Amino acid sequence: MKSSTAGQQAEAAVAAYLEQAGYRVLDANWKTRFCEIDIIAQRNEVIYFVEVKYRSKTSHGTGLEYITSQKLKQMKFAAELWNSFNHWDGDYRLMAAEVSGSDYQDVTIVEINSL
Repeated sequence: MKSSTAGQQAEAAVAAYLEQAGYRVLDANWKTRFCEIDIIAQRNEVIYFVEVKYRSKTSHGTGLEYITSQKLKQMKFAAELWNSFNHWDGDYRLMAAEVSGSDYQDVTIVEINSL
């Protein structure tokens, strides 16, 4: 399976997981020429910017281990840009989702920080 297909299926699994947990998915694969955000969701009055990492096997590390300090900077930049484009001045947070297994059913989501 192509990695882009696996990534899309992982993102769909995370979106479904979030919706079942009471989030409303606002957008997926939001892109500009400068950055991208995998999933943008809202629960209550908070916007969540979610980076999705899929690993079929964890022999090379878990998906969450791939959230480096550089990736965090990129995520924060993308979130601030989305906020500017959408005139959002409310609370927002970064999240990371790790998806594993061939059936995309093992989903772990962690909040990275409050901004």
